[in-house]
Amino acid sequence: MRTIFFSLLKKDLRMIISSKFLLLTLGSLVLYCCYIQLVYVNVDQKADPIFLYDPKNTLLEVSSDTNKVDSLDELEKQAMAQSGIGIDLTQEKPRLVFQTSGSKKGDQLKINYALAMLSPTKSSEVRVIGQYNSRMKKLREITSEFLFFELVAVGFLGVASTLFKEKQMGVIRVHGVMPMSRSLFIVSKLGLFLFIDLLFACLLTFLNLGLSPGISLLPAVLLQTGILSLIMALIGFICAIYLSDFKQFSLVYLVLAVFITTPVFLAGQTSIELQWINFHPLYHLFLAFKQAYFQNPTTGFVYYFSCIVTIFLLFFLARKVLSLEMLKEG
Repeated sequence: MRTIFFSLLKKDLRMIISSKFLLLTLGSLVLYCCYIQLVYVNVDQKADPIFLYDPKNTLLEVSSDTNKVDSLDELEKQAMAQSGIGIDLTQEKPRLVFQTSGSKKGDQLKINYALAMLSPTKSSEVRVIGQYNSRMKKLREITSEFLFFELVAVGFLGVASTLFKEKQMGVIRVHGVMPMSRSLFIVSKLGLFLFIDLLFACLLTFLNLGLSPGISLLPAVLLQTGILSLIMALIGFICAIYLSDFKQFSLVYLVLAVFITTPVFLAGQTSIELQWINFHPLYHLFLAFKQAYFQNPTTGFVYYFSCIVTIFLLFFLARKVLSLEMLKEG
């Protein structure tokens, strides 16, 4: 059995190399690192500009970040043109003018920020929250997101492309008549893709965060990487075996990339509120990656138990689908 397993590993490694999957993974790594280091961390996200219309001069002193205007029309024009917040003090109660973000929480943050600008700067007390500076927070956040979407999209595509090539070459037909365990056939592929994903996670983390911060969070990151890698590889395996050609798989891949992962990104990175997102399995995996990179794990027994059960169920389904395919081919 050991000889058969290592033979399968060698065969799968040759298939991965010939399918150019390693080049795709390396290209993704270079592209992600260049974008993070050269573009993302250098983007300065400025606060919304504040415009104030106070015809009665009711405020003797306001924040230095507030821009006064001479008319109500100018207030509304500037607030809309510069995506800022206008404060109208013609009445006793301030009236705010701004473009809604589509989220109640986001709009409330804008309101609180604008009203805080009506107070002098010296009355505000600044407290430092958290242990990371702005640059490190941005690095941890974007690195966790890129790793998550790499595993979901590219990892899913990698195992499927290898299997489709094997189906075309008749490899599955040959294995169907050999006295070989179906589980070994699956495990050999899972092991190689898991190793590639873990190596990718290490390199992406070290290259963007540095050696010392990377080592401290690596165990938690590798744990989440292993879970997501196995889940996506098994889903890709099942789809590649069950579907007859790559055109059908391309449609499934499009659905996964657009309709399944996009809501996760919108809920995690924008102010758009999706009431049903807590029922989305990938959303919890996405949050687990974020928590691992910020060393703030909040996942508990239910999360890990669900992941283990999901992996075993997918493995059982993959073995069943593979057996049916081998019987059909044989």
